[in-house]
Amino acid sequence: MRDLHLSLNQTQRVRLEAALHELQSLAPAAASAAAVTVADTIPVNQEDNILKGHGTSDQDGEVVATLCGVVERVNKLVYVRTLRARYKPEVGDIIVGRVIEIAPKRWRLEINFSQDAVLMLSSMNLPDGIQRRRTAVDELNMRSIFEENDVICAEVRGFQHDGSLHLQARSEKYGKLERGQLLTVPPYLVKRKKQHFHHLAQYDVDLILGCNGFIWVGEHVVVGKKTKTTEDQQKSSDDAENFTPLETRKHICRLANAVRVLSALGFTLTVELIIETAEASASSNVEVNNMLGAEFYVQTAEREAKRRADLLRKKNGAR
Repeated sequence: MRDLHLSLNQTQRVRLEAALHELQSLAPAAASAAAVTVADTIPVNQEDNILKGHGTSDQDGEVVATLCGVVERVNKLVYVRTLRARYKPEVGDIIVGRVIEIAPKRWRLEINFSQDAVLMLSSMNLPDGIQRRRTAVDELNMRSIFEENDVICAEVRGFQHDGSLHLQARSEKYGKLERGQLLTVPPYLVKRKKQHFHHLAQYDVDLILGCNGFIWVGEHVVVGKKTKTTEDQQKSSDDAENFTPLETRKHICRLANAVRVLSALGFTLTVELIIETAEASASSNVEVNNMLGAEFYVQTAEREAKRRADLLRKKNGAR
């Protein structure tokens, strides 16, 4: 929210502040109690022989926080999890990146990390789909697979000795992404889940929530048809009418604007919340280009505050 700059009138400003205040009041009491700032004392039982983890320090026999965040406890380990942090890769993360360099037997990708990621030629499927050793001919044809500025989806395989990431794209669901928009959001707004690939059938759109904060919204691609032979690529390039339909492009832009609005408001990005925001704009007859206006930001904040209040009321009623 600190980076949100909108030209609000007096009424919109009051409504937005009221919605944000209600959202803050609806935050769980346990989470608020566990929040710490730098130099705050973390209450612990010294008899438990606790282990001091990341973001903690021992001063005068007390455990003191060295970061702003939330105190987490795992058995005897106590550490501070920062709420706003840069992307910290983990093996198995689904990421979206952009090719910035083609080097011998590898591509270098920008993935919103302190270092570039590396995708080796041997760590991906070849266009013909045949599993075989990579030859010098394959290395010469690397630019026909991925070239500079191509957007790619891949998985984190491991870390190299210099700290850079090693990626792999051996599955058919990974590879080059086309006919869509690449959005950049703070990585902490994308939580790690079992599923990061989403096919929104009602829009005929694919949504990929990259753990690194890169989000892809594009035309749906059937898995299995993404890898084409050279002849198929030539045929598709010769087909002048092979374009994304206008209605699908409108859906892509509407979903992308929904992501922009939610990201600017600081809401955690989930596929359900993105669809709900896009449908709310359509039902309110808000044009795609007007979704980034001040009024829709205020409406989105009010809608989210009402949704969380209803969830809390149902939870208390169930008890």
